[in-house]
Amino acid sequence: MSVIKSVLCVHLSHPYGVFHQFGKRCGAAFAIITLAAGLSVGAAGADPLRLVALGDSLTQGYGLPADDGFVPQLQDWLTQNGHDVIVINAGVSGDTTAGGLARLDWTLAEPVDAMLVTLGGNDLLRGVDPAASRANLDAILARLQDEGIPAMLAGMPAPGNYGPEFRDAFERMYPDLAQEYDVPLVPNFMQPMTDKADAGASFADLMQDDHIHPNADGVALIVEGIGPDIAAFLETVTAATP
Repeated sequence: MSVIKSVLCVHLSHPYGVFHQFGKRCGAAFAIITLAAGLSVGAAGADPLRLVALGDSLTQGYGLPADDGFVPQLQDWLTQNGHDVIVINAGVSGDTTAGGLARLDWTLAEPVDAMLVTLGGNDLLRGVDPAASRANLDAILARLQDEGIPAMLAGMPAPGNYGPEFRDAFERMYPDLAQEYDVPLVPNFMQPMTDKADAGASFADLMQDDHIHPNADGVALIVEGIGPDIAAFLETVTAATP
């Protein structure tokens, strides 16, 4: 069984103050001070970018404590590296590219400044025709382009279990679509596991007991590998923001 098949069997809120009437003069003065403070804060800095991670269980953080999943670890990495961003978890366990496309309206119901698309692992597990997977990803990227939402694509390498034609078609769709829509690409979301397998070493120490999903250490390596690419992507988004 190939490494990929083994691996892939896969508001901010703010307090609202209460304005009590202590008299017309005190109330008016307080209102003026509050308005001035609000204008000052608004001018001082923009809101954090909202990066939505659209994916499956690998994005969702399946089987991990809340703080150890991909999204919270990526959030911490980006924050520690000076990026003012909120990473929003739009990962659904078991989702295929078709599932991601089907819930895109719901995902875009809240403000989105940029999106990381990490879908395809479950398509592989189910042997979905790469042409169908490609069409779904194409539709997602087309929708984001129409909405003016910058996108980044993360790919999955295919095993040879379904034959070389399937493998080649599946792996080719990621770079082809990235080029077509001019979006940045991370070719292999699971690169740390692939690297260990290619070196002839076991990657069991990076996996949960199900031997399907990465453990906290595995996620940390994934974030360490993909983090700089996402950071560069966010810098282009910030630079393009009026």
